[in-house]
Amino acid sequence: MFDIRRREFITLLGGAAAWPVAARAQQPAMPVVGFIRDGSADSNARYMAAFRKGLNETGAIEGQNVTVEYHWLEGQYDRLPALMADLVRRQVAVIATAGNLPTLAAKAATATIPIVFGVGDDPIRLHLVASLARPGGNATGTNFFNAELTAKRLRLLHDLVPKAVRVAVLLNPANASSTESQLQIVQEAASTVGLQIQILNATSIGEIDAAFATLERERPDALFVAGDAFFVSRAVQFATLTARGRIPATYSRRDYVAAGGLMSYGTGADMFRQVGVYTGKILKGAKPADLPVVQSTKFEFVINLQTARSLGIEVPPGVLAIADEVIE
Repeated sequence: MFDIRRREFITLLGGAAAWPVAARAQQPAMPVVGFIRDGSADSNARYMAAFRKGLNETGAIEGQNVTVEYHWLEGQYDRLPALMADLVRRQVAVIATAGNLPTLAAKAATATIPIVFGVGDDPIRLHLVASLARPGGNATGTNFFNAELTAKRLRLLHDLVPKAVRVAVLLNPANASSTESQLQIVQEAASTVGLQIQILNATSIGEIDAAFATLERERPDALFVAGDAFFVSRAVQFATLTARGRIPATYSRRDYVAAGGLMSYGTGADMFRQVGVYTGKILKGAKPADLPVVQSTKFEFVINLQTARSLGIEVPPGVLAIADEVIE
């Protein structure tokens, strides 16, 4: 009798202990967002804060009702096909991307999983959407005006280095989705500012070194580095080489200036906030096809004052006044 009751007690106790586990197992898992971006976690800290801010604006709280998986490419673009295939296999809720290459890889990998992008080139030309107002497929996001950005960046460079006449332009021909359009934009913008340009190409670390060897021989007045994810991943290399060669350079992203570059003008953290907003809306049931592509209007102008001094550049008060950030 005692043994029977003891066995019953143990069975009931075991069932009570297992019940919470079973209940937890039955709870629906949080949706997963795959976020793909070049660079590293450290270099993207401020952008990720903006992305989370956008999520929060829609009620999506990381760790509470959504899981975000961050995948940092750090220049290893050959990882993209396998990475996208894994996200598709696991059927994540949303794929969020920044930059042309991750976005194009996501679009090639799936026609069903929602994609929220941030790109600098025309998303229609990239075949990401049917139109800006009605994307029509599984992708939408934010787009910034490369043409306007490029012209403004050249004007700011001219304001900072007014005696500059010859400007070298460094492009990455391996980034075929944007190089051709950027070259055309730079050529048109340079003519309006009255600058002569010299085109240089680089697709690898060694070719960047070779391009700077050419710059040191031919001594242009300044350098314009085209917007490119691979170039961004080499921000420290650029800062080192421009300091050694004493070449004033302008870049598309703050990352370069934080590493020691002279100046940048381009899209800032707000683009990532918008990607977060659209990601949150899709998690709540919105369709990418119905969310118009947002045209980014917030850009940031950053100057490294210490680098300017080392180059013998006296930054005009008017230029300092319009800078969004001055690094000293």
